[in-house]
Amino acid sequence: MADFTLKNKVIIVTGGTGILGSAFVSAITEAGGNVVIIGRSREKLDEKEKYYKENGIDILALSVDVLNEEQLTDAKNNILDKFGKIDGLVNAAGGNVPEGILQANDDIFKMSIPGMQKALALNLWGSVVPTQIFGPEMKENGGSIVNISSVSSKTILTKVLGYSMGKAAIDTYTQWFAVEVAQRHGDKIRMNSITPGFFLTEQNRTLLTNPDGSLTDRGNKIIAGTPFKRFGSPEELNGALIWLLSDASRFVTGSTITVDGGFTIFSGV
Repeated sequence: MADFTLKNKVIIVTGGTGILGSAFVSAITEAGGNVVIIGRSREKLDEKEKYYKENGIDILALSVDVLNEEQLTDAKNNILDKFGKIDGLVNAAGGNVPEGILQANDDIFKMSIPGMQKALALNLWGSVVPTQIFGPEMKENGGSIVNISSVSSKTILTKVLGYSMGKAAIDTYTQWFAVEVAQRHGDKIRMNSITPGFFLTEQNRTLLTNPDGSLTDRGNKIIAGTPFKRFGSPEELNGALIWLLSDASRFVTGSTITVDGGFTIFSGV
């Protein structure tokens, strides 16, 4: 269907070198979009750029800290110089940090406050700040912003307090921004989110799997709590993403699409 195409649209993906972000980039290019990958590792960005150019796809890969407004502004100028516009933003930068994890045998009253703050900041402000920089370019021609939430914002997961607070804040931010931007700019700019279930990523792999690839106790509990009895594959998020970025969802804003194999609705019995 024509409404689902991203042809000629310019879409920015922050965290575009991660496992989920990489799947998003591939999906957008397959839907005809022009992609700007934003990440911190220049080495990983160069690998992505080389891969896509070898396959005849011209992308722009920029090394940027999503919490740095000056770097983001420079990136915006580079994007406008190359493409002349911005049609969409996927705020995929995020994840947990080791110092933001409270292990089962840790004293709850001696948790690392700086670690929790770092995790919260990355997962909340790492989406808010890019939106503030790139969003104004969508005011005239319209655009779609997609945030990445987490099942940890819907139900309590042990150990990951800072991450969970950041994702819970993303849920509130998504709804708040959707309403506020509509009050000012009508239906030009939409903001929605995707709530992934459990996917093996760089941030959670050590929590869910052992070095030999077998599941940890936590990993086994998650599989037991997921009606589909498996982790998700990154590509299984792409349908929701393309729909939210495309004109097919033009009357959808402030919503979250849950892709979790039933985890958040399962009582365990």
